[in-house]
Amino acid sequence: MIRVTVWNEFRHERIDPKVANIYPDGIHGAIAQYLRGLPEIEVRTATLDEPEHGLRDDVLNNTDVLIWWGHMAHREVSDEIVEKVHRRIVLDGMGLIVLHSGHFSKIFKLLMGTTCNLKWREAGEKERIWVINPGHPIAEGLGEYFELEHTEMYGEPFDIPQPDELVFVSWFKGGEVFRSGCCFIRGRGRVFYFRPGHETLPIYHDSNVLKVIGNAVRWAAPSKGPKPTFGNVRPLENL
Repeated sequence: MIRVTVWNEFRHERIDPKVANIYPDGIHGAIAQYLRGLPEIEVRTATLDEPEHGLRDDVLNNTDVLIWWGHMAHREVSDEIVEKVHRRIVLDGMGLIVLHSGHFSKIFKLLMGTTCNLKWREAGEKERIWVINPGHPIAEGLGEYFELEHTEMYGEPFDIPQPDELVFVSWFKGGEVFRSGCCFIRGRGRVFYFRPGHETLPIYHDSNVLKVIGNAVRWAAPSKGPKPTFGNVRPLENL
């Protein structure tokens, strides 16, 4: 089983009736509901206002892949928790999937080492998401492209390092393009950034978006390779 924790600020859904109508159980609830229908995945959720943001040591130590959605309260995430998540990824190999406006989260900016800034526009325009790496496991089961009729635009330049692998590129009706499916290796951990989202649109009810998230969970799950040893060690041979 792949043990997944879906993390969400869970703020918009509690203060904005429009968002609550689209995601009555929260964005984390919508994603978790889909993942629970996949036989090899075990799911729990965590939110910002829980003690330790729901990411206690026992939770993190039993999470293979962490899914992160945040928007309005990035600064409220504890630096101590961010450091614990970072260590779990880099040293222990926990996977991380960062969604949409999570590009400004503390954990993503720490892993990228850049501002992670971009262009944006809220006009409800069409997005066409092209699969440019059709052999990648995150693209399994998709066509050449899929479309979202109404979405928030993100445009280049996107201030991130060159992705280790690029799976999707988006085109928007307003003319912009964006690297919308980016894979990174950080230490032992795999990180996937996936652009589609927005709290006032039903993006996380779209079957293709959910399929990508499910595929990304499988891709980001930790490998079974050896854990590295650091510090002073005894020689393997006689000296």
